[in-house]
Amino acid sequence: MSPLPATVPAIARARIRAAVRRRSAMTSEEADRRALLLRLLSLLLQYPDSELSDARPALTSAVTALPPSPAATELTAFLGWFAGQEPDALARHYVEMFDLRRRSSLYLTYYLHGDTRRRGMALLTLAQRYRAAGWDSDGGELPDHLPVVLEFAALTGPRSGEAPLRLHRRGLELIHRALTDADSPYRHVLAALLTLLPPPTEADLAAVAELAAQGPPDEQVGLDAYGTYGDGEFAPPETFVPPLSAAPSTSTSPTGDRR
Repeated sequence: MSPLPATVPAIARARIRAAVRRRSAMTSEEADRRALLLRLLSLLLQYPDSELSDARPALTSAVTALPPSPAATELTAFLGWFAGQEPDALARHYVEMFDLRRRSSLYLTYYLHGDTRRRGMALLTLAQRYRAAGWDSDGGELPDHLPVVLEFAALTGPRSGEAPLRLHRRGLELIHRALTDADSPYRHVLAALLTLLPPPTEADLAAVAELAAQGPPDEQVGLDAYGTYGDGEFAPPETFVPPLSAAPSTSTSPTGDRR
């Protein structure tokens, strides 16, 4: 038998990769479990105010009741830490991880566009996607804030609802790496989320490495150089106001500064 043409392995790899990325149709029960996971992820990545702190027993029970999965294992590890911390310690850790470090900011469009006008347009496009799906957030956060994106995914479903997560997969990978480097228990929450997404390609991993080394593309002139905040951290970004029709009057700024 003659050997296969050299092109066949490449074609086979491409088809296998495409098959891995295609998600088979879910049963109603599977869709409900996935939505629950996404809602839990959204809650656990929100600022741990008194209401969220008081809900820790209920969150722990919900995670304990999940069927076995890599995501459930990661969330169990996180809740073991989260449930045992004092509320003030939780708040301090959250601010340190997500408000003061660019590499682990929860504002996803930043990783694609930096502090540029393109980011403003990306925010507007995301807000329009929410409205087109018939969903309005409460307006307390920008549309690219990861807990908001996760809530939209939970409500809208895997196909269109999770499209923003897939689009920002490289940014999510960078956040996970930054939290791992900082030895933050929040790394488990990002790890749980990543188990729900298609595996990264070699191009994804190369782009994440470049992003970690150089920061987002096309930074505006005048921003502080990367690495000037803390030990190997990006400097806290300057205030950026996107061209949205109604900007929130309170809550967190798009760069993580709490007002």
